[in-house]
Amino acid sequence: MENPVLILGAGDLGMQALDIFRRNQVLVYGFLDDKKELEGKEFGDVSVLGATDNAGYTGIIGSKCEAFIAMGERSVRERMVEALIEENKAMPVNAIHDTAVISEMAAIGHGNLVAARTVIGANSKVGNHNIIQTGAIVDTSVTVGDFVTIGAGAIINDRVTVKDGAFIGSGVVIVAGVEIGKNARIGAGSVVVSSVPAKSTYFGNPAQKV
Repeated sequence: MENPVLILGAGDLGMQALDIFRRNQVLVYGFLDDKKELEGKEFGDVSVLGATDNAGYTGIIGSKCEAFIAMGERSVRERMVEALIEENKAMPVNAIHDTAVISEMAAIGHGNLVAARTVIGANSKVGNHNIIQTGAIVDTSVTVGDFVTIGAGAIINDRVTVKDGAFIGSGVVIVAGVEIGKNARIGAGSVVVSSVPAKSTYFGNPAQKV
């Protein structure tokens, strides 16, 4: 990556992104965050420069720097991505940890965070603006949509489809071939043995609707 990166969000996800970019020897220009008390603070020698709508900084995204959106809340992430595309004609870059193992036969979109020791298998397709946390396994021929969160240590077995906006909690196991519907939520530690409808919440072993 030739240009430096602005990280939008100086919370835990922002710190994680900073660590990933540094490990990949990518220069981080600074943070933007809407919490006024953070302005001017430094994290690992990288400053919070202002709010996420500060035109003095957002105006250079796409020309002089790239952007990564480090917002865990899906609705906020969606809003910021939309603004970035409309106003800057730019897509957020990926933050992929150097210890992640990604098959050369896998396809990954834009704006994803792929954390340490994550595995993404052959023929899998990962869309845009997803968060795939530490040690998650996305097995062979899995399809992950956009704005999906996959928690630490989750195991998504082969031929699973995870639709847009779904939330997969930490330690979840999803058996092969099932579908997780749009905006569905799977509670941490659950074992999913059948498909989950859109906008529903499942929890337990085996996972059941709650």
